[in-house]
Amino acid sequence: MSTANMSAAEMTGLRAIVTGGASGIGAAIATTLADRGAVVSILDINTSAADPRHHPFTCDVSNTESVDAAVAGAASAMGGIDIVINNAGIGAQGTVADNDDDEWLRVLNINVVGMARVSRAALPHLRQSASAAIVNTCSIAATAGLPQRALYSASKGAVYSLTLAMAADHIREGIRVNAVNPGTADTPWIGRLMDAAEDPAGERAALNARQPHGRMVSANEVAGAVAYLASPLSGSTNGVALAVDGGMQGLRLRPVGS
Repeated sequence: MSTANMSAAEMTGLRAIVTGGASGIGAAIATTLADRGAVVSILDINTSAADPRHHPFTCDVSNTESVDAAVAGAASAMGGIDIVINNAGIGAQGTVADNDDDEWLRVLNINVVGMARVSRAALPHLRQSASAAIVNTCSIAATAGLPQRALYSASKGAVYSLTLAMAADHIREGIRVNAVNPGTADTPWIGRLMDAAEDPAGERAALNARQPHGRMVSANEVAGAVAYLASPLSGSTNGVALAVDGGMQGLRLRPVGS
């Protein structure tokens, strides 16, 4: 079998759920997994824009009853679950002084506890899989200090630590747990931030320049990394946070012209 055919067939027969899968990075992940042969269920608070080839389930990851019902529905529709992509999350701006207690609790409940809820509900199904994998969408904000992102960074730092702990807890059950750390991605949320800025063009230029390769990360690039981590071809990759950031975390380039 050629490398191209292996890539196209590597997930054939596997069943995946993708939270926040109706738009943005989540939609790109769902498409990539399906293109590689997986059957995909979308769990999203609004599934109206979901790709019709996927199984859609309305799911609020901040609510245990909603999560349990959606995961059970997906498992029933697909005949089980092999892959969990914990992608649902929300953004937040400001320093530690700029968000009140309620906002801190809201963001942490969705971005961190939401992943725990979905994973917990899916574990009985994953334990029955020969190719079980969980991939959590983390962020460069977990490993690099970014201005005006205190709450968001705290939530993603927790996701990074949660990923490592889950990987240790479940490796002997045959369940791999990894994370993907995107740099600034060209998503609808980032688009709204740029549109609200005093100088949208200048803000876009600044966000592009923050990545060493000179542009924002694409949703498809993140999806490709997630597919690698979820694939049974990556059976020895566990407890990893894979950066997809154009080198932002690891490179220290000299200024242009110096």
